[in-house]
Amino acid sequence: MKKKYHIFSYITLDFLAAVIAWLFFFFLRKYILEENGRQFSMLLIRNALVIGTYWVVFYAFFGFYRDIYQKSRVKEVMLLLTTTFLGCVIVFFILFLDDAGVNRYTAYYKTFISYFLTQFTLTTILRVALISRIKKLIKNKKLSFKGIIIGSDKRAKDILLEIQKNASIIGVDVVGFVRVHQENGREMEQELECLGGYTSLSSIISENKIEHVIIAVEPNEHDRISEILGLLTGKKIRISIIPDVYHLLLGSVKIHQVFGVPLIEINQDLIPLWQKIVKRGVDIVAAILVLTLGFPFLLFVSLMTKYTSKGPIFYLQERIGKDGKPFKIIKFRSMYVNSEMMGPALSSTDDVRITPWGKFMRKTRIDEFPQFFNVLIGEMSLVGPRPERHYFIDQIVKHAPHYIHLHRVRPGITSLGQVKFGYAENVDQMVKRLKYDILYIENMSLAMDFRIILYTVLIMIQGRGK
Repeated sequence: MKKKYHIFSYITLDFLAAVIAWLFFFFLRKYILEENGRQFSMLLIRNALVIGTYWVVFYAFFGFYRDIYQKSRVKEVMLLLTTTFLGCVIVFFILFLDDAGVNRYTAYYKTFISYFLTQFTLTTILRVALISRIKKLIKNKKLSFKGIIIGSDKRAKDILLEIQKNASIIGVDVVGFVRVHQENGREMEQELECLGGYTSLSSIISENKIEHVIIAVEPNEHDRISEILGLLTGKKIRISIIPDVYHLLLGSVKIHQVFGVPLIEINQDLIPLWQKIVKRGVDIVAAILVLTLGFPFLLFVSLMTKYTSKGPIFYLQERIGKDGKPFKIIKFRSMYVNSEMMGPALSSTDDVRITPWGKFMRKTRIDEFPQFFNVLIGEMSLVGPRPERHYFIDQIVKHAPHYIHLHRVRPGITSLGQVKFGYAENVDQMVKRLKYDILYIENMSLAMDFRIILYTVLIMIQGRGK
């Protein structure tokens, strides 16, 4: 409830700042700059409300309402400066560029600068005031966040002491610790309650409503880091870790000087919010275009699949998607019916289970086209690690525990692993292909997505699939 209330406060203050800035700018322009453009001759309260809504949506698009309790006032002002400038440029081109009251370059300049300074100043004042208010609540221990320490030896105990010394700064209320090894933790039990072993992290976090996890394992326990991070995948929590193991982590990280020693905070947002929104928007638009404009082609492929071999047109198979959730992937059937009567098996280059038409579809990858429906309903993306079956995931994890990190993102129709390595014919090849998917996750961006799509189209045209 506290978090929702404070987020609502951010949104409300930004909305009020935008409305007041707009009305003040109108007054400034009309009575001081003595310019009466048509846009302002029609100004009513509803215009100000629209502008207020615009700024709230704009700031949300750039992630201003996320991680609101760890904001630095200086960094927030600098980020507001650049973001507000961009937002004012958009307003200027939409509302002011063809304004009859602005017919000189000097008037353009005065209009833009006066609105930008008004919007930036009012928003900054209210935003800094709210950040200061939240910091004061934390300092007075009226606002805190439940945390746990993963570890049970010297490092864990040292971190606990630092947290207790600086509780009024960071606001973490450590409610217990989690063992990495069953035989450890006797000293920690004198300070904190043991909540269980690390393999039970999921239930421990949900039962105790944990908001912050601090990983403080010993050097000889570093082999558990990947497994622990995998268990934390998809959890809406903050994660911090001792810095000498940062090279083992996936994703971007930030170093904070907290608890008297630097800790690495793992940023679970692999790409900025605005890129995430654009990526999903591109997915939806592309899926709609393929499923509608490409319908005649899809109908042709369906008929060919139906009449070249007995069996259904489509093949549905359970795969594991984002956050480890299962879903049914849809493909044009490329194998003979009952091809897996002996159990799950990966296909190979000369697989006798594949139909002649199926071989052509696989080479050109048109058997994947029905997955645009999976994309449309949000189970998949255009670009992302290829989803696997639970049966094979269990085998991969034995060799590469960090495979579980692929579940941090939506699986894709195409992927860097598929482009650079191709389809895997066995578990060893799956593990080899994994490095490309990890590389993709570490460097996710819209630009990389577009490059992968271009390479995929080239492979389809050249028929280099299998």
